[in-house]
Amino acid sequence: MKPQDIDDLKQLIEFLKEYQVAEFDLDRGDLKIRLKFNQPEASSAGLGDLARLLASAPHQVPQAAANHPAPQEAPAPVALDPNAGLHIVKSPMVGTFFGSPSPGAAQFVSAGDRVAKGQVIGIVEAMKLMNEIESDAAGEFVKCLVSDGQPIEYGQPLFSLRLG
Repeated sequence: MKPQDIDDLKQLIEFLKEYQVAEFDLDRGDLKIRLKFNQPEASSAGLGDLARLLASAPHQVPQAAANHPAPQEAPAPVALDPNAGLHIVKSPMVGTFFGSPSPGAAQFVSAGDRVAKGQVIGIVEAMKLMNEIESDAAGEFVKCLVSDGQPIEYGQPLFSLRLG
């Protein structure tokens, strides 16, 4: 490699780290580069977890109110996670999502369809290459969590499936 190529590679690495890209492949004739970075784990706590925590916390009654009973209140409904119990298929790469094989064509899968493990359920375009996204489990297709033409990140949820 030439000194200029090494400088370009250093700049590329800094750019990928800045934008938290997990994996990068480059293939230019006799030059092949594959970079893979460890990503920090994101917090898995969400609003549903916060609602469950608040609902299970014991209620404290101020001392002044202890002598005067408060009117009975109905317990507040706990927000349920709409994806609870569903299998989530995540993106294996950074790119642009497409749900059909070509513009104007029917979607690979629709809500209610049975999906087999290994079945193509979407496409991610990355660096002008169309990469088929296969289901990693068998079950009923529930919902596509992204829209056509949307930029997506590595590990981003794409689909939800009801296993079985």
